[in-house]
Amino acid sequence: MAFFKSVITILKTLVIALGAGLGVWGGVNLMEGYGNDTPGAK
Repeated sequence: MAFFKSVITILKTLVIALGAGLGVWGGVNLMEGYGNDTPGAK
């Protein structure tokens, strides 16, 4: 049973890390949209 608990803990950590990575990536893409190279931002 301890094996399953450790697997669940590892999976939780991976899911949280993946979500954080996607959040950062989304934020970077959002900030890139406000760059000077986009005509819509002017």
